[in-house]
Amino acid sequence: MPELFKWEVLMKFVKFGAVGISGIVVDFGITYLCKEILKIQKYVANAIGFTTAATTNYVLNRIWTFHSTDPAIFLQYSKFLMISVVGLGINTLVLWVLVSRYKKHFYLSKLIAVAVAMIWNFLANYFITFSG
Repeated sequence: MPELFKWEVLMKFVKFGAVGISGIVVDFGITYLCKEILKIQKYVANAIGFTTAATTNYVLNRIWTFHSTDPAIFLQYSKFLMISVVGLGINTLVLWVLVSRYKKHFYLSKLIAVAVAMIWNFLANYFITFSG
């Protein structure tokens, strides 16, 4: 594997992570608003927060991380959202296991769930959504 390729992938992962941090702020903010203020059930609130963050992350990753100019934005966004839905499943499963089975703190568990889902999201988006 050429050194330049490794560096390029690493930089994309770092940028993806930076976008992910902004997504965490959106995710946690929306989840908190839905769960604590609007009193929406915690797993539904989690899904709303995660989906909102996925949408903002798509825009930032398209422009900054992957520099995509693909004119088929709807198709690309659909791929990104489908990958995010799988990521949401991974996120929710990890969250459920940590909270329900191991009785861990909800927001600490959510942070761990986000980290696990991030690995899936980066790899799938690198090889599927933004591969062109």
